[in-house]
Amino acid sequence: MKYWILSALIFFAGCGYQPVSHCTKNVLGESVSTEVVVSMEDPQNTAIIKDAVDTAVITKFRTSLVAKNESKTHLRIAIESVVFTPLRYDTNGYVVTYRTTVNLSIQQTKEGKNTNYSTHGMYDFDIEPNAIISDQARFDAIRQGAQKGLDGFVAQIAASGVNSH
Repeated sequence: MKYWILSALIFFAGCGYQPVSHCTKNVLGESVSTEVVVSMEDPQNTAIIKDAVDTAVITKFRTSLVAKNESKTHLRIAIESVVFTPLRYDTNGYVVTYRTTVNLSIQQTKEGKNTNYSTHGMYDFDIEPNAIISDQARFDAIRQGAQKGLDGFVAQIAASGVNSH
């Protein structure tokens, strides 16, 4: 077992493996500020997305979250759309599974240059037959979809960090 672990470590070191947080730091820098554009149609979702964005900046990018005037990079996130699509029906024709798709646009500003990204996240959830989607289920689905969309953004940032070398 020790030899497998040692072999894996040598392989990753030899092939130039770098963790995603290292690649994203090359693109974002040491300090990041975030702004989520408030959707007039659905302002409650803005708070959910803002929390998800801030969590992603701290945990996935491993950078400091600071005020806009102190940051090297500013991320401006807008909710383009939130769509609930029926996926599965029961034998009586009632919807029992929905898919939430959260589409986000993200503008990164660093050193006066803007880079635009587009991402989306999907989350499937079940409801009781002949029931409406509760506010709590709706908020959870949007939060999960937004987090998955942000994971896609992390991948885009990491890819651009790898390509910049």
